[in-house]
Parts: sequence; C-alpha cells; structure tokens
Amino acid sequence: MTDYQMQQIASKLPPSEGEVVLPGTEQRYMRSSVGGREYRISVAMPAESPPPAGFPVIYLLDANSVFGTMVEAIRVQGGRPEKTGVAPAVIVGIGYRTDAPFAPSRYYDFTLPAADSELPVRPDGRPWPEHGGADSFLTFLENDLMPTIESEYPIDRSRRTLFGHSLGGLFVLHTLFTKPSAFRTYVAGSPSIHWNKAQLRREEEQFLACPEREPFDAALLIAAGELENTHKSGMNRNAKELAERLSVLADRGLRVEYKEFEGEGHISVLPVLVNRAIRFAQRSGSF
Repeated sequence: MTDYQMQQIASKLPPSEGEVVLPGTEQRYMRSSVGGREYRISVAMPAESPPPAGFPVIYLLDANSVFGTMVEAIRVQGGRPEKTGVAPAVIVGIGYRTDAPFAPSRYYDFTLPAADSELPVRPDGRPWPEHGGADSFLTFLENDLMPTIESEYPIDRSRRTLFGHSLGGLFVLHTLFTKPSAFRTYVAGSPSIHWNKAQLRREEEQFLACPEREPFDAALLIAAGELENTHKSGMNRNAKELAERLSVLADRGLRVEYKEFEGEGHISVLPVLVNRAIRFAQRSGSF
C-alpha cells in the first residue's frame, strides 16, 4: 500500500458522540494528488456477505445532497433483490466540507474549460464560480479515489456505476465520451448540456466517430423531470435529443434510455431518479 493510500485511511473520521450515523457507513477526507483539492468521501458497505467477485459499486457525485437517499434506497430494497430488482452495493459518495446540499466547488469539478462569453448568463447576473476542472476531477477519481476504495472494500471493478445530476450529469457525459470503459453504467440526471453545449457536442462527435473503437459493454440513463420542460436552457430537449443520437451505438454495446419523470422539477426529481438509477444499473449488469 502506498504512503498516499495510508494517509487517506488515517484520515477516516470516527463519529462524534451524539451523532446519528447511517448503518454501515463511514466518512473520511481525501485530497487530490493533482491540485490538492479536498473532498469528503462517504462510503456505505452492505451488511450482506459479498459475492465471490465482490459487490457492485456506485460512485455518487454531490454526495452532500443524495448520499443518504441512495444508501437507504439500496439498504431497504437490497435485501430482496428477486422482488425489487436491486442488489446490495457499495456506495461511494463524493462531497465537500459543508453541511449545505450543494457546494460552489462543484462548478469547478464538473465543468469543462470555457470562456465566460461562451457560458449561459447566471440568473442573478453575478459571475460564475471558478469552473473548468472536469479533467482534474476525473483524474482524482481514476488515480486517487477508485484505487484507494477498491483496495479496501470487496468490489467488482467490472460493475461500476457513475451517478451525477445537473452539472454532475454533465460530468457523467464528459466521462462517458472520454473514458467510456471506466464504468459499466452511467446515470446523467437533468444534465446541464447547455453549460457549454458546443464543447460537449465536439466530444460527442469524436466519441461517435471512432470506428476503430472495440465494442464495449456500457449503459447510459439520461433522465429529467417533466417540469424542467419550461427551463429556458432546453434541459429536456437537449437530453432527449442526445439520447436519440447516442442510440445508434446499440450495436457497439452502448444501451441508452431516456426517462422523464411526471410532475417532478430540477431538484424534486432526485429521489425518483435515485430509485430508477439503481434498478437501471441492475438491468445493465452493474448489479
């Protein structure tokens, strides 16, 4: 084990007296080996014995907002997979040192570099927070977080899922287009394709125009809330059109599904998206 990994293990945080802790979970802080940015990492381990190859694993972005939702959804349903379609899985939440559901650092971690003139106007008129660090964040996932977690827990590395919403959904798409074999299942909820639409489209075109790529086994769920149809960015239209364009890759091993949740908006969609995502991962072979 490297000194870096030992440092991360040593930084696990024991629960303080009086804290309410989700069963089977623990928390630590990690710093990226590139840039030194800090992340709060939450891990949920199933109570069940692992299968011979290890548990499937979900890497969950914006863990401050949805880690508890994901943990409870799998804990409750994972005990009867033959009935629910949900098997036990390890959940790795990537969040930040705050009690707020969303942190400004996500703008940097989940977005591609772009000039301010290429970005949408912020609703309150203020400049956007620091942005453009998606590749650095992906390096953190691949080089720091995943090797550390997968050396400590019984995980089947062939059954990884990446889950993100909004800007996190944008990052999920960036990861699929640039590192399609990194995960088995990709979940992009309400993806902010409008953030820098032209650049993401260039990545998509390079991804689609790679005839020499060997067939791969992956699945993509793109989803949004019905009420997001009124979003001036064209949130749902962008998502649906992307799903339709990517569906041509079915013969190369990419299974694509688009889902719109009735009566849900940009934030209220999260619980139903989590529930749909864990069953989608099961059908896709990640669980």
